[in-house]
Amino acid sequence: MTDAYPYPICRVVVDGRDITAAISPRLIAISLTDNRGLEADTLDIQLSDHDGLLAIPPRGATVRLWLGWSDSGLVDKGSYTVDETEHSGAPDVLSIRARSADLREGLKTKRERSWDQKALGDVIKAIATSNGLTAVIAPGLAQIPLAHLDQANESDANLLARLGEQHDAIATVKAGRLLFMSAGKSATASGLPLPHITLTRADGDQHRFLQADRDSYSGVRAYYYDVNSAEKKEAIAGEKDNLKDLRHVYTDQTSALNAARGEWSRLQRGTATLSYTLARGRPDLIPELTYSLSGIKDEIAAITWLGSHVAHSVTADAYTTSLELESKLPDGDEVLDLAEEVGDYTGVLAWYRDEKTGKQHRVTAGDQTRPRRLTHLYASKSSAERAVEKEWKKMQAARSGV
Repeated sequence: MTDAYPYPICRVVVDGRDITAAISPRLIAISLTDNRGLEADTLDIQLSDHDGLLAIPPRGATVRLWLGWSDSGLVDKGSYTVDETEHSGAPDVLSIRARSADLREGLKTKRERSWDQKALGDVIKAIATSNGLTAVIAPGLAQIPLAHLDQANESDANLLARLGEQHDAIATVKAGRLLFMSAGKSATASGLPLPHITLTRADGDQHRFLQADRDSYSGVRAYYYDVNSAEKKEAIAGEKDNLKDLRHVYTDQTSALNAARGEWSRLQRGTATLSYTLARGRPDLIPELTYSLSGIKDEIAAITWLGSHVAHSVTADAYTTSLELESKLPDGDEVLDLAEEVGDYTGVLAWYRDEKTGKQHRVTAGDQTRPRRLTHLYASKSSAERAVEKEWKKMQAARSGV
């Protein structure tokens, strides 16, 4: 006799020993948070110790986890190192917390070194080599020139995070590889596209949609010192009306402009966010995938979404996945164009994702000599056309004083 309905399943292996059968009757909850970048993924397991027979695992033990459903099988969710255990009661419960096993201790060690006239890829490779990792760097990032870079009493993890912020990139460690890839591209470090996920209202049971005023900041300003003088200069991405100033002062114009563009892209992605909980958990979902969602609100369905965090929650009879999404920006040079807004627009320009091919195309209105570029990557040609038409009418009305 088979079960009429699918049920959540898991597999847990500790230091090479499969303990699934032993813990299944005791399982209270498994929570796995998959983060973007070097922020450690976290695994929490809660087990009933009602009979006092559970042994507390040693810190440093390696836990490997698989999640899935009885009708579709298991998906490997990676390995984690136990760094915290807790026993509480009554009723007696053993709680185990583990973090990504791939984050090496060496990445947290503070170092002193400098680079002159090197490419960004050279720096990433040096960091990888220092930590026994293999560097995999997105082609568009590897050749970025760096006039000078100091690592002064700073850990490799912090330096990677700083370089990621400066170049709007994500650094992460997976399976012995240090990956350094552009943020928001929904692609692997080698450039291969990640899957696009289509969801409907029927897939979820909770959501929270938030739109922020993009004009709270009109641009980002970074400062740098001119090589031939002590004069402090500025590099700006976006418009000058209401600028966000970066605190760090850069050594050259290129570094300052890259940092301003990176922060401006992050601000643009945050103009719309969506939290979405799937009623049936999806173990295949990871950060940086793109999504289309329909059946809730037109504003949500109109744009393409980008995953930033994924949380899996499993109990004996339920498995849900919670997504944290942000609006996706157009790829390629279009993002740089967004950073060069100058005002006095002559038209409107937007991009949309072709639903069949996944490629990006343009929709325009008015003269394209100096168009206003709309922020989002739209989910369809029709939604891009509506957005362009609305903005174009707004611009014409403003010019005529209506």
